[in-house]
Amino acid sequence: MTKFEAPSTPQGVADPLVVPFGEATKAFARIACLSFGGPAGQIAVMHRILVEEKRWIGEERFLHALNFCMLLPGPEAQQLATYCGWLLNRTLGGLVAGLLFVAPGFLAILALSIVYATYGEIGIVTALFFGLKTAVLAIVIQAVIRIGGRALKNRFMIAIAAFAFVAIFVVGVPFPLIIALAAVTGFLGQRSGHPAFSEHDGGKAGGADQAEEGLSDRLATGAETSAARRSALIAAIICLALWMLPTAAILLALGPESVFSQIALFFSKMAVVTFGGAYAVLAYVAQEAVGTYGWLRPGEMLDGLGLAETTPGPLIMVTQFVGFLAAYRQAGALDPLVAGVVGACLTTFVTFAPCFLWIFAGAPFIEGLRQNRALSAALSAITAAVVGVILNLAVWFALHILFSRVRTIEGLGLSLDLPDPASLDPIALALFVFAAVAIFVLRLGMLATLAASAVGSAGLFALGFLP
Repeated sequence: MTKFEAPSTPQGVADPLVVPFGEATKAFARIACLSFGGPAGQIAVMHRILVEEKRWIGEERFLHALNFCMLLPGPEAQQLATYCGWLLNRTLGGLVAGLLFVAPGFLAILALSIVYATYGEIGIVTALFFGLKTAVLAIVIQAVIRIGGRALKNRFMIAIAAFAFVAIFVVGVPFPLIIALAAVTGFLGQRSGHPAFSEHDGGKAGGADQAEEGLSDRLATGAETSAARRSALIAAIICLALWMLPTAAILLALGPESVFSQIALFFSKMAVVTFGGAYAVLAYVAQEAVGTYGWLRPGEMLDGLGLAETTPGPLIMVTQFVGFLAAYRQAGALDPLVAGVVGACLTTFVTFAPCFLWIFAGAPFIEGLRQNRALSAALSAITAAVVGVILNLAVWFALHILFSRVRTIEGLGLSLDLPDPASLDPIALALFVFAAVAIFVLRLGMLATLAASAVGSAGLFALGFLP
């Protein structure tokens, strides 16, 4: 491919928008509808359309944006879409791109949540979700292996992962504290010159030196100017107000005991600690939603994850399912379905509003962040801790899907969940093995594995093997 030649701008005339706003909107709507397969698949779709097909963004600029988004809490694919929209059409472009990325998944999960809450006890529906659960367990194990292979490059990173697993699974250390400790460890390790934390290049993506330019590389060159920074600061302040003011208003109007206040506060807190992707924070969400708030039963978190895996958009959209069920079951004077829809909308709002804040506030400073070696080392340590947290998620899921009885042993401030071996469910085990073979041996895609597991479970129900 040859370099894309951007149109020239007459001298003395301000740069136009990089691409027509309507054309960019159509492209991001297309990306949103194709955003299956988790963050890797979603980023690949964006790259194919924006870099290879449209040639709006150059390879190097795209990778720089991705590295920046990897430094942030929240779903990196959605934030990358927001950043690319900002790059092409500044604040309005970023806002539209980010919202479009979430919209299809939001509508799909909302519809499926209503079906789940209304008809979830019907046998065939229960059987379908049962199959999804076993497949999700295999998918989470795959995530542990995949992320661990990239992150655990030396014994210190392995030690951080092991510490994180023990801390959250046995000691019950809160997820945000684990992330903070890992970040401090990586930062101080790099600053001290320890080689285990110095194998980083500040986030620079290799292989981009000879990358071709995109249209934005000619026209969007003022991202680091003082004017761009002032504009970004104003947009960030507006995003912060739009995020915090409604949350404060709900808390003042309804009180801290209201389910809507709890949703707003909990998921706002979660939004600032979701480093490492959705899998990393799901254990934290599951433990709080099940153990602290009583919004869900243990197996229902797997049901929600199955829904999120089979719909477009970020996997973190599973939180919408949690918010729907929480409000549906504690509706008070509202109709349960109305309360559920409000809870789903509120959860989605407080989960994604901070994502726009991070992008609009930080995009003009991307180069400085990318070259910060200590920050890169902190991120690597966080990623290592995330491996331990995801392993905890896999174990937690396995206990509650493969066994019908789990007992908790407590003492000396520790808490350990152990299964009753006699309660092992052979059908669940068989479906899990089937899903694991599909993923690790047959190399089937995620959607194919989920579909096959759901159909297999429905078949077992039809044959009378499932109640």
